[in-house]
Amino acid sequence: MECKGTMIPQQRQVLFFLVLLGVSGVASEPQQFSVVEEMERGSFVASVAKVLGLEVGELSNRGARVIFKGNKDYLQLHPKTGDLILREKLDREELCGPAEPCVLPFQILLENPFQVVRTELRIQDINDHSPVFLDTETILKISESTSPGTVFLLENAQDLDVGSNSLQNYTISSNSHFHIQIRGDTEGRSYPELVLDKALDREEQSEFILTLTAMDGGTPPRSGTAQILVLVMDINDNAPVFSQSQYDVQIPENSSIDSLIAVVSAKDLDTGNNGEISYSLFRASESIRKTFQLNEKSGELRLKEKLDFESIQSYTINIQATDGGGLSEKCTIVVQVKDLNDNPPELTVSSFTSPIPENLPEISVAVFSVSDADSGENGRIVCSIQDDIPFTLKPSFENFYTLVTEGALDRESRAEYNITITVTDLGSPRLKSEHNITVLISDVNDNPPVFIQRVYKLYLQENNSPALHIGSVSASDRDSGINAKVTYSLLPPETGELPLFSYISINSDNGHLYALRSLDYEAIQSFQFTVRAADGGSPSLSSQTLVQVLVKDENDNSPFVLYPPQNGTTPCHDLVPRAAEPGYLVTKVVAVDRDWGQNSWLSYQLFKATDPGLFILWAHNGEIRTARPISDRDTIKQRLLVLVKDNGQPPLSTMATLNVLLVDGFSEPYVKIQDSNKEEMQSDSLTLYLVISLVSVSFLFLASIILFITIRLWKRKTDGGNGHFPSSTPFPSHLVDVSGTGTLSQSCQYEVCLTSDSGTSEFKFLKPVVPNFPLQKSGSDAEENPASCSN
Repeated sequence: MECKGTMIPQQRQVLFFLVLLGVSGVASEPQQFSVVEEMERGSFVASVAKVLGLEVGELSNRGARVIFKGNKDYLQLHPKTGDLILREKLDREELCGPAEPCVLPFQILLENPFQVVRTELRIQDINDHSPVFLDTETILKISESTSPGTVFLLENAQDLDVGSNSLQNYTISSNSHFHIQIRGDTEGRSYPELVLDKALDREEQSEFILTLTAMDGGTPPRSGTAQILVLVMDINDNAPVFSQSQYDVQIPENSSIDSLIAVVSAKDLDTGNNGEISYSLFRASESIRKTFQLNEKSGELRLKEKLDFESIQSYTINIQATDGGGLSEKCTIVVQVKDLNDNPPELTVSSFTSPIPENLPEISVAVFSVSDADSGENGRIVCSIQDDIPFTLKPSFENFYTLVTEGALDRESRAEYNITITVTDLGSPRLKSEHNITVLISDVNDNPPVFIQRVYKLYLQENNSPALHIGSVSASDRDSGINAKVTYSLLPPETGELPLFSYISINSDNGHLYALRSLDYEAIQSFQFTVRAADGGSPSLSSQTLVQVLVKDENDNSPFVLYPPQNGTTPCHDLVPRAAEPGYLVTKVVAVDRDWGQNSWLSYQLFKATDPGLFILWAHNGEIRTARPISDRDTIKQRLLVLVKDNGQPPLSTMATLNVLLVDGFSEPYVKIQDSNKEEMQSDSLTLYLVISLVSVSFLFLASIILFITIRLWKRKTDGGNGHFPSSTPFPSHLVDVSGTGTLSQSCQYEVCLTSDSGTSEFKFLKPVVPNFPLQKSGSDAEENPASCSN
């Protein structure tokens, strides 16, 4: 990109010298401020807010700043008041030299929106310099034959002030032979000339000592003096003559010291001392005297000090040739300094923003200006940045440029950019400078957490301990900082059939899952729930994953015998005819196991039998069959103990009892044996005892209630007839005045209780009562609130 605005696809340069149209403030005239030189630091210059028509706070909000060329800080802008004040004393002569007016251009830079206001600071001169003669003594050799009216050129004085404070007049000390006249040149400068008023006579006076005074126009005026020694010489009627009146010379600014600039030559037709010519610098400024030296004999002008095109582009040197008789002539050497590309471009960053947020298009990152002290092609500038970054350079105003993003950035793809701004001039050889800036991209919450798995399967052994860690879920977030902090939570189930929050909890920080209670495989074999992962951004982003919990069975249930029933009060008997053949199916033990898999595989074993050899038990199906023919010696009642065992680890088992009766045939009546009669008798006796106990308790409870009611009625009747004062006494039936005032106290009343067996009216005790009713004197009314008394 060129600073001029012409796009070069390969380099994306911006040409510096393009004047960008359409930018506010380009065509407007610069604002002007003035200040007197040598004012103290911190002096008020102007109110920028008032001049620009802005509010004071608006300047601060828009980041107003003052920018001078070359990063000079002559002024500063007060952020609160908007006043422009001096940062240092300004010396007009140091800043501008003899130029008038002395104007320092600068810019006031505003942001949000971007605006550059062109301004100028005009420095007003004060009379702080006196006229100074570089040569404090001048010798003039004047022939005595010189006719009156002859003019002799004199060195002028130097005054660094300008305008009315500059050099205005010359005077000479009082004498009878000379006076001063002032002559101006095309550049507006004044030079003194000594005019002979009266013919000289060497024999009468061979020399004159005169004082030349230079005065400026300041108030009060300043002055400087030089001494003129006039030596009266013999007649010399030929002045030196230069071969040419002006010499034009071009010299590169990198010329070495003592380089020959030019050689001047003059001839004099006189002979002897009057024909000997010497050369000298005439009316040369201090800078010329420092930079050049002249050989007074040969007329060679050589370089005394290094040249700098950026400081001074040309020198006008006056050379005076003087013969031995005092006659002189002058010529001029015009030295043009040729510019070389010896100054690399400079880049000054005015504002820089980092970090910048992602996902926003065309963000202003930096505002900077470029400059090159060289001229011509050497001062033309090309700006560029790398091609592989999403940034571009935009020219804004004059030499200001803005670094902006080409589009929305993604911090997750790249969080940092190292940008190199290269500024190259078009001189030969080309010089360049580079400025590196690092732009950080701040995070925006634009990425939700992502789970590692879409579905998690967790296996949990039943009968687990509470608060058992059963597994974890994990989600990651590509954002950073608080936007990447993931918080986990359980979502309530949609159906509500399972009280999820009583079964499972999750650690919100790391996603660890815990079983809150012991699970039973026989009650619940599996369940699933949803975990939500939310980041800490604003607004928060989230994602979900499904967690399936599979409960693994444990051998925690013993086999349960369905037949024969084991909890009946009346035993169950299986009948076997005595004529049964071996292998006869007697019965089948039926059992189940609530466990799963091999934990529910059952096997049967004949643990104990009345006659172990009479019956066999099939281990896998629980069938009991006769092992041999039944003989008369076999006991009628056979009792079998069957062990039912599962296949778990460790195995669990249950005992089942079977009663088998050996009968001659199924048509015979059922014969009860002695053992069964005893059991029935015991059962009948227990039932009788329970009935007797229930009747006794009921009778006692009923008698207690009748007795309690009788006592309460008797006590109420007794209290109504005894224990009260008669109504004719000074006291109410049950109230006593204890305050001595004749009325009952409003704060406390007492009930008088007497002993029931005493014939005298003694007070037994006083019982306080709440005074929430009025005092009644009638006996009938007093009985409505009886006082209960006890011995």
